[in-house]
Amino acid sequence: QVQLVESGGGLVQPGGSLRLSCAASRSTLDYYAIGWFRQAPGKEREGVSCISSSGGSTNYADSVKGRFTISRDNAKNTVYLQMNSLKLEDTAIYFCAARRGLCKLYPQYNYWGQGTQVTVSS
Repeated sequence: QVQLVESGGGLVQPGGSLRLSCAASRSTLDYYAIGWFRQAPGKEREGVSCISSSGGSTNYADSVKGRFTISRDNAKNTVYLQMNSLKLEDTAIYFCAARRGLCKLYPQYNYWGQGTQVTVSS
């Protein structure tokens, strides 16, 4: 069983930055692809970014390309999502998720965290 805990959310002004963390407890993330998803009120959950188990492959939604960067530190059992140039429409609850196999931007993941709120507002 993989338990994931997100942190790093908060309130930020448009154009600002945040770094989200996804930490695993009770197991290693070494063998798992990790995805970041977000869900805004009244909207479906959407894939934001994902990274392969080795970190050698990443993928991004078009809406965040060039602004967000996903990375992982397997020694710390943690995956990060650096979010720059934040926009109002980035406001959502952000979730990380783990799956064996390929990195995907579809929510076909086995394990999910509880989410962290990101609010972009002036």
